[in-house]
Amino acid sequence: MRVMFYQLSRDPAHGVVPLLAKKSLEAGERVLVVSGEDTQRAEIARGLWTLSPHSFLANGEASEPHPDRQPILLSGEVEPVNGARFLFLADGHWRESEARFERVFYLFDDATLQEARQVWKDLRGREGVTKEYWAQEDGRWAKKASE
Repeated sequence: MRVMFYQLSRDPAHGVVPLLAKKSLEAGERVLVVSGEDTQRAEIARGLWTLSPHSFLANGEASEPHPDRQPILLSGEVEPVNGARFLFLADGHWRESEARFERVFYLFDDATLQEARQVWKDLRGREGVTKEYWAQEDGRWAKKASE
């Protein structure tokens, strides 16, 4: 599993998730976006539906009908009923899961920075896990570290 730590400094999660999800879909993957905050999930959904004036990314809430059909599923729980292999933890809180994900995008901000540092340490040496740290520089994402 590849865990990609994204430190949000300029853009909030609802601005970053649509861009990363678009790239994930282009790679042929399904996505599960998890946040324990209903308001944040609604903001992310709006961002996905209004990615640009000429495009959108179809998505739905896990509590709505046919969650298994959604290419991007939003949920408060780590339950990939849509078959997602890419997990986005949008609220800065790490969640362990029995589900197997190829990639985990762990987004955190100043409020959840200490938790992210602890997660980085906790994942050190875990078999089958590689980590990357990404930060925003001049409006672009730059890879800062990996392990």
